[in-house]
This record gives sequence, C-alpha cells and structure tokens, in this order.
Amino acid sequence: MGKIAFVFPGQGAQAVGMGKDIYEAEAAARSIFDSADKALGFSLTKLIFEGPENELKLTYNTQPALLATSMAYLELFRSRHGLQPDYLAGHSLGEYSALVAAGVLGFEDAVRTVRARGEFMDAAVPAGQGAMAAVLGAEREALQTLCAEISGSGAVVELANLNCPGQIVISGSKEGVQAIVERGKEAGAKRVIPLEVSGPFHSSLMKPASERLSGVLSGLKMNRASIPVVANVTAKPAGEPDEIRQLLVDQVHSSVLWEDSVSWLIRQGVDTFVEIGSGTVLAGLLKKIDRSVKVYSVNSLEAIEKFRLESNV
Repeated sequence: MGKIAFVFPGQGAQAVGMGKDIYEAEAAARSIFDSADKALGFSLTKLIFEGPENELKLTYNTQPALLATSMAYLELFRSRHGLQPDYLAGHSLGEYSALVAAGVLGFEDAVRTVRARGEFMDAAVPAGQGAMAAVLGAEREALQTLCAEISGSGAVVELANLNCPGQIVISGSKEGVQAIVERGKEAGAKRVIPLEVSGPFHSSLMKPASERLSGVLSGLKMNRASIPVVANVTAKPAGEPDEIRQLLVDQVHSSVLWEDSVSWLIRQGVDTFVEIGSGTVLAGLLKKIDRSVKVYSVNSLEAIEKFRLESNV
C-alpha cells in the first residue's frame, strides 16, 4: 500500500451552499461553522450557504469560508473513516487548512488570520491596477524568461501558480499581464486567459500584505506539525513554527509551487490523494501531474459515505 496525502483547495473553489449538506446532517460539522462565526463576530455561515455570490467572492470572505468548509469536511471524514494521512498540503490559502489539520494552528486563530490575510491582500494594490491570467501550453523556463524581460521594462509580471504541466498562472500589474496576453506565444503559450480576481496575488506587488500578515502571525501560538505539511514556497515539508511563520509570510508574494509539491509527494511514495473541501479543482490538477495516482474528492456528505464503500473493497 502506498502513502496517502490529504490536500486542500484554495481560492476559486468556493461555491454558494458548500458544506450545507454536512452542516444539516452532522453536529461535528455544525460546530466547525459555528466556531468560525464566533471567531469572526458575524455569520460567515449564512454568507456561505445563502450568498450572495459576489460577496462570497470577496477575498476576505472567500478565505475564511473555504477554510471553514474544508475543516468541516475533514472533521466528518476523520470521524467516519479514521484515516490518517502521511502528508498534508494545500493550494495557497489551502495551506492554512493543512496547518490546522496538522495541529500547527488552532482553527479559530486560523479563521481570524485568513480573514486578515484577505483584507491585507485586498488593500495591497488599488482595484484595477493588478491582474492575473492563466497561461496554457507554455514551458516554465520560457515563460519565466519572457516575464523577466517584460518586468525589466517596468511592467511587473511574475509566475504566480505553477499548477500542473501546461498550466501556469501569472500575476502582476495590469500592463505586465496584458503584455503576456499579447506576447504569450513567444513562450509557447497556446492560450492566455485573463482571470477574474481582485488583485495580483502571489506577485511581488503583494509585499505590503506580507508585511502586515507578518505582524499577525508573530503573535500567534503555533505548534510543531504532527504530520508533515508541504509548503507552497519550497515544495518541501516545514515542521518548526518559526519556519512555518516565515513561509506563510513569503507565500503571499511568492510562487505557489503546486506541481513541484505534488511531484515531491509522489517521490516519497504517495499514490493516493484525498482532496478535502469544495469542488474538484485539485483533483483535475493532480491527474494532469500524474495520471497513475488515485484521487478522491471529499466535497459532499455523499462522497464521505461513498468513500467508505470504496476503501473497504
């Protein structure tokens, strides 16, 4: 039997109504959503279940909403199956879910932190000045070279998310991203698709948000990770609180090395990935990185019930 990794989605996986099925069915899941509301001092749960979607999409709402939903599914999944992973990882914001799962951060502390992280990211760059786009089909090195050339001329554009072969998200100034839209073919891109986001996440333009987040994280109690958590910034596990703190600060303005993280896990013998939280974004990326891995998505009460049947075959 190979090793198992639990992975947690980040921004873009949110949907109005996510987690409602387990909230209504299980007290354990309900208590997670209730403690998120308590931590924030307003009903995040109502926003998650009822919308409106444009409010849920605001980054300072999306981040705690996805964290709460992932943790509620994890709580129920663990109580039903008792399955322990060998490793944990999360995509961008999802790294906080992984850290809560590893006992590094308390849930309420994490909820308040990602709410603040969203506010800092939102405030870092005035609306309309930053942008992001998905680049399909380009080679990493060629795209990196093109980004460096465009940034050198004064229009910042950088690699933000290295998601899977042939899918890289770029981030930066409006002008920089537009230049990649126009010149992407030079790096082998088949298509460049502008993304609907509120800011240039995971680019150097987010450094003001990193600095503010550093102040919040420095005051938080953190424990050593009970399960190795693979960090986005290094694509390797980090276990010590001080190291984790610094990586979370850097993560805001650094590339998310998702493909590298997954490849590292596979090299350690992981052959089963369980995506825990809303949607199936990571399942899609995992299959593009390595078709041979087994991937489960725990994103509904039904999926949790069904998992038991499959795992007992």
